[in-house]
Amino acid sequence: MSKTVLFFPGQASQYVGMGKDLYDASDKVRDLYQFASDELGADIAKISFEGPAEELKRTRFTQPAILLHSLAVLIHLGQRLGSYDYVCGHSLGEYSALAAAGAMSFEGAVRSVVRRAELMETACRENPSTMAAIIGLDEAGITEVCQKASAKGVVVPANFNSKTQIVISGSMEAIEEAVSLAKEAGAKRAVILEVGGAFHSPLMDSAKDGMDQYLSKIQVSDPSVPVIANVTAEAVTKAVEIKDLLIRQITSPVRWSQTMQYLLEQEVTSIIEIGPGKVLTGMAKRDMRPEKSQNIDSLADVEEFCSITA
Repeated sequence: MSKTVLFFPGQASQYVGMGKDLYDASDKVRDLYQFASDELGADIAKISFEGPAEELKRTRFTQPAILLHSLAVLIHLGQRLGSYDYVCGHSLGEYSALAAAGAMSFEGAVRSVVRRAELMETACRENPSTMAAIIGLDEAGITEVCQKASAKGVVVPANFNSKTQIVISGSMEAIEEAVSLAKEAGAKRAVILEVGGAFHSPLMDSAKDGMDQYLSKIQVSDPSVPVIANVTAEAVTKAVEIKDLLIRQITSPVRWSQTMQYLLEQEVTSIIEIGPGKVLTGMAKRDMRPEKSQNIDSLADVEEFCSITA
């Protein structure tokens, strides 16, 4: 029997103008953006819709903007989304997934992500650092590269995006060394990314501590469907596990390739990506080869999806 998973994108999926049509068409969406702006102390609707791009790329704004876009799509879909068997999100997207599964309220997810983004941006300022994408080396090869480059500073695998695309994270000097070593080891491509800092690495320890304190005050419920956690690439069904995994996620690698493998083993054949861009469906087409895949980004996408499934 065919099974369906909802995917939710994370940081780097943003673009100026994202979500404006969804915002214009719904009072409920506008209210959620206003709630987020009040929590953030900045007009996140204006930043999302008008930019400039450099401002939207700031971690403090990027994370709530992407979350809000995904939640806006969910609001417009409502009951028309139909049933699904699993949810998961890439890094930040895990909060969208938890909201979709009812483990967090939309407002609770917004509050949590606003705090997460602030803490992570502060950690980036405290520890100037970066990330790099390596294509063409497997996990063992990347691990060896990071071990050698660690003589220059902190450097660890951060995102296992696919079988051959792994992102590493760490201090500037160590990342530069790792990129050089990766090329020597036969990587097809090794490039430093334009990001705010070393996400999913020990350099985010201060943000991890801050989220530990903050999430203790947030209501989390058992999800209505299993959530595939970034940290373990396994299904989570109990509220008691969710907070711990969200805290660990900040300094642990995102096991997205392993998540896709898990979903394959569960016989998932249909993917719906909810939010800005098509990054996750693109990776899934290569690694999962689903029978059906669709991304819902705009109001037009919502209407097309609903017309097909009606």
